[in-house]
Amino acid sequence: MSETILELRNAAIYQRENLILSEVDVEINKSDFVYLIGKTGTGKSSFMKTLYGDLPLSEGEGSIVGFNLRKLKQKQIPFLRRKLGVVFQDFKLLNDRTIKDNLLFVLKATGWKEKRAMESKIDEVLDKVGMKTKNFKYPYQLSGGEQQRIAIARALLNDPELILADEPTGNLDPQTSVEVMEVLKEINKNGRTILMATHDYALLLKYPSKTLKCDGQKVFEVVQKSA
Repeated sequence: MSETILELRNAAIYQRENLILSEVDVEINKSDFVYLIGKTGTGKSSFMKTLYGDLPLSEGEGSIVGFNLRKLKQKQIPFLRRKLGVVFQDFKLLNDRTIKDNLLFVLKATGWKEKRAMESKIDEVLDKVGMKTKNFKYPYQLSGGEQQRIAIARALLNDPELILADEPTGNLDPQTSVEVMEVLKEINKNGRTILMATHDYALLLKYPSKTLKCDGQKVFEVVQKSA
């Protein structure tokens, strides 16, 4: 039996009182790599925000990495986010501190105390994304692709059960997108579960995988035609 990491049953997703998605039934299992596609404005970001606790789930049932989304309390959200790794389109790195200090900031904020353990963890995640030699640089000294690798490394710091990547290649050129995708696929191959929102259909063709689509206030699985 594969372990379910994310499950939504008959869920409705709202932005304030506006219904964005209804009758959502989704299941993602451990080690899956799943795409979330759809035009701008079809609810991809709202779907992601519901998963990491930015939007409340007020209808239907939902569980993610062991948390009940319907019963999620404000004070539980930091604990939920420790079990998730979130990668954003615009990197969200702090420009006034080095890469190492960016990662240290996250570790301290999530309760790490031991200096040697923190340094070892930072080396480990930077190594995974091929950025071990860049820890002393500032974000603005790096290319977009390098910044996104750092953002992926940051998402790995607390060994998340699920990585939510929201348009991680949205600001990158095609070649760099492929490089970032290779990093994500390698992480997935090592057993991490990834849900990636994207509108980059070239990547879907190059790296086919289970695909969910937001359209007409619904989320449904689309079967990719093999080339």
